[in-house]
Amino acid sequence: MGIIDARSVRASASVTLSSSGYDGGRKVPGRKRHTVTDRLGLLLVVVVTAATVGDRDAAVPLLQRLHTLRREITLVWADGGCTGGLIGWAREKRALALQAVERTDTMEGFVVLPRRWVVERTSAWLMHSRCLARDYETLTVTSEAIIQWSMITRMGRRLARPRTRGER
Repeated sequence: MGIIDARSVRASASVTLSSSGYDGGRKVPGRKRHTVTDRLGLLLVVVVTAATVGDRDAAVPLLQRLHTLRREITLVWADGGCTGGLIGWAREKRALALQAVERTDTMEGFVVLPRRWVVERTSAWLMHSRCLARDYETLTVTSEAIIQWSMITRMGRRLARPRTRGER
């Protein structure tokens, strides 16, 4: 299974105008990072787009890349932005069951949504890398590579750290 989400980040002056935009919902000028993680929060696929690109529009190339790289994944959870015709497209074209995990009208304030918190935690892990606090790269491909590199180093540190007495 996979979990899909998007995060908008500010872009530096070196980012070209053709690959950046303005996310009106989050009020952030820059780029948007669309990620798919597994149930442990490990990064599977990342796509960087201009911030003006909607979640549904970016989910198509993201799910295509996921299907190419990880054919064993058959279930993907997403937020409410990835609904509508995208669910049918994912089922017919990529053999993926796309399920939306949304807030209900009865929820008030901050509520941890099932399964979605995993990808949010991964985004927070990535934002601890200084080079990812803002998007400095001219090319989106380079930005995607730095996100993958950051996740590799973070997981390598976790594997290399000494275990405490209570850990298994």
